[in-house]
Amino acid sequence: MPRYEFRCRTCGSTFEVNRPMSAASEPAACPAGHDDTVKLLSTIAVTGRGGAGTPAPSGGGCCGGGCCG
Repeated sequence: MPRYEFRCRTCGSTFEVNRPMSAASEPAACPAGHDDTVKLLSTIAVTGRGGAGTPAPSGGGCCGGGCCG
């Protein structure tokens, strides 16, 4: 189940909520009970099948092939 990060505008605390993607845009109350919260954009790391230490593929495509002059 995805985890979403929120920040409370009233007290400034940051907290996480586990919920299905279908409920991603629903509001969440902070642990202190405040309702004025905003969902934060989180960054995630995505790796290929090779995992850590495997070089990324190169070449091909416009930017990888050097055709963007």
